[in-house]
Amino acid sequence: MRRTLADSSFLRIYALLAVALLLTFGVTLLGLAMVDQVRREHYREQLVEPPMRLLTAWIDSLPDAKREAWLASRAEQLDMTLRRVTLDDLSLNYFSRSRLERGRVLVLPRGAHGWRLLRRLPRGENLLEVDVMSLSERQLRGLAELLAEWLAQTTGETRRARLERVAGDSMPLQLSESPPEGLDARQLARLAAGEVVIRLRPGRWSMAMYCLLPGSAPQTRWLTIGPLQAFEPLPAALPLLVLLLGVLAAIIYLIMRRLEARMARLELAATRIAGGRLDTRVKVESGDFLGRLGMAFNGMAAQVQSLLRAQQDMIRAVSHELRTPVARIRFAVQMVEDMTDDPAIRRQLEGVDGDITELDELIDEMLSYARLGSETANGAELETSPVDCRAMAERVIEALRPLHRTIRIELEAGPDVEVQAEPRYLQRALQNLVANACRHARSRVVIRLQSEPQRVRLEVEDDGPGIPVAARSEVFKPFARLDDSRSGGYGLGLSIVQKVMAWHGGSVMVDASAALGGARFTLLLPRRNATPA
Repeated sequence: MRRTLADSSFLRIYALLAVALLLTFGVTLLGLAMVDQVRREHYREQLVEPPMRLLTAWIDSLPDAKREAWLASRAEQLDMTLRRVTLDDLSLNYFSRSRLERGRVLVLPRGAHGWRLLRRLPRGENLLEVDVMSLSERQLRGLAELLAEWLAQTTGETRRARLERVAGDSMPLQLSESPPEGLDARQLARLAAGEVVIRLRPGRWSMAMYCLLPGSAPQTRWLTIGPLQAFEPLPAALPLLVLLLGVLAAIIYLIMRRLEARMARLELAATRIAGGRLDTRVKVESGDFLGRLGMAFNGMAAQVQSLLRAQQDMIRAVSHELRTPVARIRFAVQMVEDMTDDPAIRRQLEGVDGDITELDELIDEMLSYARLGSETANGAELETSPVDCRAMAERVIEALRPLHRTIRIELEAGPDVEVQAEPRYLQRALQNLVANACRHARSRVVIRLQSEPQRVRLEVEDDGPGIPVAARSEVFKPFARLDDSRSGGYGLGLSIVQKVMAWHGGSVMVDASAALGGARFTLLLPRRNATPA
C-alpha cells in the first residue's frame, strides 16, 4: 500500500528539525543581544572608573568645609552635576548596594543618552553622584585638565603613586619626559601652550589625549591618557554558528534517542523469540514505519508460534498413538515366549523385546521434548527453588551407575554449589549429559561443579573419542546423530538439555576435555533470587 507524505516519519523528523532550527535561531539572537548588553555595561563601568577614582580621591583629600565649593566649581568646569549623597537617599537593590560597598562604580541609565554615576568616597558613608547627559569634547578636556592639575600638586614617586591610583585597564595613563610621538608641529605647539590635544585613530577606533603638566619636572611633565578603545559589538557569526550547532545537535539527539529506544524494544523482542519465548510481542505505539514494522514482527512471531505448536501437537499425538501398538506387540511377544522353549526362538524374542524397550524410551524422549517446547513457546514461568547441585549429581550417579557398570563415574564438587532452578528439569538435563557421556566413554566420566560470582558451572567430561569441531553445533539439533564418533541414543537428549537451559536463561556448550581427552559438555546457569512464595 502506498504511503502518503503525512505518514512519513522522516518527513515529520525533518519538519521538527526545521522548527527547532528556527526556535534556536531566535533564542540565539536573544542570547547574543543579552550578552552584548552586559558587555556594553561592563565597558561603561571600566570607562568611568578612572575619572570617578580621580574625583573621589580629590574630594577625600579636601577639608569637609571646602568640598561643596569644590564640587560646584568642578561641575561648572566639566559641565556635569556633582553632589554628595548618602546610601539611604538612594533607592537601590541589594546587588547595587553591594557593588557600592565594595568600592566599585555603579552606572545607572538616565534618560535616552544620560548616565548616573555613583561611587563611595574612600572615607565616610557619603557617595559621589555624577550626572552626565552626554560625553562631549569639553568634558573630555575638562577631565584631562583636572587630572593634570591633580598630578601637578605632587612630584616624584608620590605623583606616580597618584597616577597608579586612578589608572584602569580601559584607560591607560602614562607620564614621560619627552613629547608624545605621532603629533605634528601644530599639535605640539598647542600642547606646549597648555592645551589638551585629542588625537583620533580611525583605523583602530581609539582615541588618546595629551597634556603638559604645569610646573612639572622634565622627567614627568608629559601626560598621555589612552588610547581609549571604542566599544566593539560582539561578532555574531561565529558564536551564532556554534550555538546553533550545539542546540541542533542536542535536539537531534533527543529525537533519535526516541527512535533508538523503539528499535531497542524490537531488538529485545527478537532476542527473546530467538531464546524460545515465542509469546513475546512488540508494543505498537503508532502507525509510522516503526509501528508497521512492529505489527509485521508480531504477525511473524504469531505464525512461528502457531507452526511450532502444530508440530508439537503432532509429535505428542504420534507418540501417544505409538504406545498402543507397541504395548500390543510386547504382549504378543510375551505370549509367544510363554508358548515355546526353543532357545533360538527365545533369543530372537529377547532381541525383539529390546527393540520394543528402545521404542518406549524413544516415545518418552519425544514426549519430553514436545512438552518442553510447548512450555517454552507459551511463555510458561518456571517454578524455581534452591537446588543443591552436589546432591542432584549424586542422585544422577546412583541412577546411572547400575546401567554402566564398566564406567567409573566421579564427582568433583566445591562446597555449597547451589542454584535457583526447576529441580526436575535441571536434573533431567544433567542426567542426559551423563548418560550420553557414559555411552561414549571408554572407562571414565567426571562431573565437575563450580560456583562462580555470577553463575554456576556444571561440567561433564568423558574419555571417549570426542566430537569434531565442525559437528559441535549440530549435536543439539533434534534427531542429530554422528555416525563416526558419537553414535547411539535417539538424537533428542542433547536437544532437551538445550531447551532446559534456554528456559532457565542459561546455556550449554561443548568442547574438548583437556583432562580426559574426550568431550566436555558445560552447563552455565545464572544466579538469581528465589521466586517469592
